[in-house]
Amino acid sequence: MTEPLALSRIRVVLSRPSHPGNIGAAARAMKTMGLNQLVLVSPKRFPDAEATARASGAVDVLEAARVVDSLEAALEGTVLAAALTSRIREMCAAPRWASEVSRELLAHAEQGDVAVVFGNETFGLSNEEVMLCQRAVTIPANAEYASLNLGAAVQVIAYELRRSALEGRLASMPQSLGELAPHDDVERLIAHFERAMTASGFMDPAKPRRLMPRLRRLFGRAGVEREEVAILRGMLASFEAIVDQKTRD
Repeated sequence: MTEPLALSRIRVVLSRPSHPGNIGAAARAMKTMGLNQLVLVSPKRFPDAEATARASGAVDVLEAARVVDSLEAALEGTVLAAALTSRIREMCAAPRWASEVSRELLAHAEQGDVAVVFGNETFGLSNEEVMLCQRAVTIPANAEYASLNLGAAVQVIAYELRRSALEGRLASMPQSLGELAPHDDVERLIAHFERAMTASGFMDPAKPRRLMPRLRRLFGRAGVEREEVAILRGMLASFEAIVDQKTRD
């Protein structure tokens, strides 16, 4: 049976993993479900013999893994990212079931790479890391003991992605007039908004309140396209020129 193309566009991102054995277990979990893109953000120990041993027959996934210094770098070029979290966080998207988010990820994978982000074994993901992702995903574990090993969590999500891909139950995508903007384009847009709002006096950087998190959540929910990002940045540049001219006058 031919492997679904969408699975090759799934990035499994492990942020700050502390145990190399869990990296190997994650690689094995991925390969059993047809995933091959592993990205590691500042791993404590990698490469490592324990990771290789735990990967078993999935050493090729480990050897192809990319190591980066930040989650921003891991998400570059993605059109959608989902953060695994077990709790509701202020100003972040509310977590949805893995089965539901997996279909949406696969639907977006028709346009480019998507990512599922897993946090450190002890601390999980920070609020800032979750906010870099447009979706939050959760596993319906026992509320009295919801602690999943990292490798086990990757296995559950990878299974849901594979099941959805094979069943062809993709989430319906909104009608799009163009190509979805990748993560890094949207990040530059948000940074441009921050600069423009500060320069115009709309936002006081000393007292930003929740303006930037709300703006980030808005763009994450909207699923903006490349052309829309270009339009918005062009508008901001025009507004900045007016503010600059008034300042000189």
